[in-house]
Amino acid sequence: MKKILVTGAVGQIGSELTMELRKRYGNENVVAGFHRTKPGETLKNSGPCEMVDCTNIEQIKEVVKKYNIDTIYHLAAILSAVAEAKPNLAWKVNIDGLYNVLEVAREYGCAVFTPSSIGAFGESTPLDNTPQDTIQRPSTMYGVTKVAGELLCDYYYKRFGVDTRGVRYPGIISNETLPGGGTTDYAVEIYYEAIKNKKYTCNLGKGTYLDMMYMPDAIKAAIDLMEADPAKLKHRNAFNVTAMSFDPEKIAASIKKVIPEFVLEYNVDPVRQAIANSWPNSMDDSAAREEWGWKPEYDLEAMTKDMLEVLSEKLK
Repeated sequence: MKKILVTGAVGQIGSELTMELRKRYGNENVVAGFHRTKPGETLKNSGPCEMVDCTNIEQIKEVVKKYNIDTIYHLAAILSAVAEAKPNLAWKVNIDGLYNVLEVAREYGCAVFTPSSIGAFGESTPLDNTPQDTIQRPSTMYGVTKVAGELLCDYYYKRFGVDTRGVRYPGIISNETLPGGGTTDYAVEIYYEAIKNKKYTCNLGKGTYLDMMYMPDAIKAAIDLMEADPAKLKHRNAFNVTAMSFDPEKIAASIKKVIPEFVLEYNVDPVRQAIANSWPNSMDDSAAREEWGWKPEYDLEAMTKDMLEVLSEKLK
């Protein structure tokens, strides 16, 4: 049975991934690593939780040794909009933290999953059907840390044989955890506001297409990749994965099918808009489909239906 550590287990992806891993591998075999934000009751009561600051390598080592960890899902990170406001912190967490995790994995023989992002691309990248292997010249600190992280994981696999694997996530939409400072946050907030106020003011402009994915598919991608036959993985790290591409108008139209009186307005944030403009409109995820059988289960209409049903109950 696997012994798993999830860093950033209280975050948007981490909180749901940790619970799914506990379902699959047993509650006691999955350690929820947290730092600044304490775990909620569900996470805390369902299995072991430990303070894990990824910038403190000794703290990571202690937890890995204590629980005989063999697999690390390293999700602790500073997201795009916050990273632009605090670039020094973004480098410290996203790069120094990853380096510490990889060093511990090398020493103790752990496999490592590390997510990259569409933020790893830049304005010189082909924006439509972005290839798996293409130019990466991001103009944000978040993007710089993601490209460096992809290369660092490749290096640890080739140089030391560490079983590193990862995906390039698009924007992630969740009905559980509120977003934490990403450029694609609007696609989560819009559902909450549609139910609460029947109106939403978007900080990205009309026609801003971005790749997106519903949380169940994001979790599925991480676990499927870590369970894949390593002999079939040509890329190993930073697989493009996607499920849908839309702009604010399209997501609003899907909401209006359920809530006809919903109104979408705009108040564009120049920082987030500039970041979004440098990211792909859509990614080519054929390498993930071919090498480990990636296939999403949700499109926009299915996601909207599920989001509105779940949030309507949650927000009563």
